[in-house]
This record gives sequence, C-alpha cells and structure tokens, in this order.
Amino acid sequence: MFAIYKKEMRSYFISPVGFVYVGVFLAVAALLSCYSTLLSGSYKTSNYFTLLIVAFIVMLPLLTMKLFAEEKKLRTEQLLLTAPVSITAMVMGKFFAAMTMFAGTTLLSCLNFVPLYIVSFEERAAAELSGSYSDATRHIGPATAEIIGCVIGITLLGAAFLAIGLFISSLCENQLSAAVITISVLLLMVVLNFVNTAELIDSYFIRFLIDWVCVLSRYSYFSAGVFDIAALIYYLSLTSVFLFLTVRVYEKRRWS
Repeated sequence: MFAIYKKEMRSYFISPVGFVYVGVFLAVAALLSCYSTLLSGSYKTSNYFTLLIVAFIVMLPLLTMKLFAEEKKLRTEQLLLTAPVSITAMVMGKFFAAMTMFAGTTLLSCLNFVPLYIVSFEERAAAELSGSYSDATRHIGPATAEIIGCVIGITLLGAAFLAIGLFISSLCENQLSAAVITISVLLLMVVLNFVNTAELIDSYFIRFLIDWVCVLSRYSYFSAGVFDIAALIYYLSLTSVFLFLTVRVYEKRRWS
C-alpha cells in the first residue's frame, strides 16, 4: 500500500494537477475567508466553511479524476492488477494519497484565521487602554471551538467526497468524464440538502431518504462546535461503502 501511496503522491507533483489543486484551493479559501469575515466585519467562520464546501464540488474531483481513469488511459491498469499487492491495499493507497493532499491544504488554509485573531487582540487591547474593557469585550474574536468543529466536519465530508470520486474514477475511461460525473453527483448531494431544508416535498418518507443521501445535514452539528458521534459514524460509513464498492469493481476486473 505504501508503494502505491508514494507513487500517487509523486504523480500529483510530476503533473500539473497537484500544483493546480493546491494553488486553486488556497486562493479560493483566502478569497472566501476575506469575503465572509474581514470584509463583512464578522468573526463568524461557519459561513466561510459552508462556502468552502460548495467549492469542494469542483476542486475535489481534481484529486480523484486521475486515480484510476489515468491508469486505463496509459494502459498501466494491468500492471496494477497483477502487482503483488491486494486490491484493498491498492485502493487505500490511492485514497490516502488524495486524502493527504486534501487534509494538508485544508490545514494550511487555516492560516487565513490568523488575521482574525490579530484584529480581535488589537480590539481588546484598544478597549483596555480606553478603559471600556468589559465581559463582552473579553469574548471578541473568532470562536476557536467552532473553527475546530468545522475543520473536523469538512475533513470527514471531504473524505466521503473523495471516496465517491474514487469510485466514479474506477468506472470511467478518461479523466474528463470522471471529473464531470463526480461534480454532477456531488452537486446533486449538496442541492438535495437545500431542497430538504426548504421542505418543498410533503412526503416524510421521501424527505427521510433525501436526508440520508444529502451529506450537509450532518455537517450542521460540527459547524455549531458540537462533536456528534452519529455524524462521525455516518461519514465514516459513507466513505467505507464507496471504498468497498471500488474494491469490488477491481476484484471483478482482476478475475474477468
């Protein structure tokens, strides 16, 4: 598995895909952070993370579209299938490589909150110097618990998105089709959440099914700074299901 992991990590930076992803991710994250916090004069960061999730719909397929589709294009898929490594190890190696890229850039983008802490420190210092310091002034600044909760939430959500993209890549013959289909599926999952929230459907059973499919409904707990075990299990289960399906796809190919 580690050999597959190293190969995929190397491939991200041999080709422009890794550099494009990191550059676009950090640029988009910086713009969204500036727009949702500094320019609006707010310390509330949950809006920033919600906008970032919408950006994931386009950015995360950049990481998964090549994982299996490129192997078919370069005709190296047979080498993988006959390599002395299990299918599960091969799939997990590719998944962990994409997850490393995603989690690394996500943590790096958290530096966008440093200006918020600096501004809040200056506001508290100014209030103390002017003699207007109070209990309300003490709580000026971003909510650290909310930031940590949102980072955990989007990391779990991103893992599920990557597993879905990995599965779709295993079914496609080229990178472009893998990216387009993944974007369409992720967009549908996000849009379903807004449909369910607006209560446009009268049937409770249908709303219940949609609530299971739309991934944002569980994220709301993390955005409030609450660590929800049920949401954790849901995201891990969703990730595991699509990784299992990917393994099954390649086990069938190995023996066919």
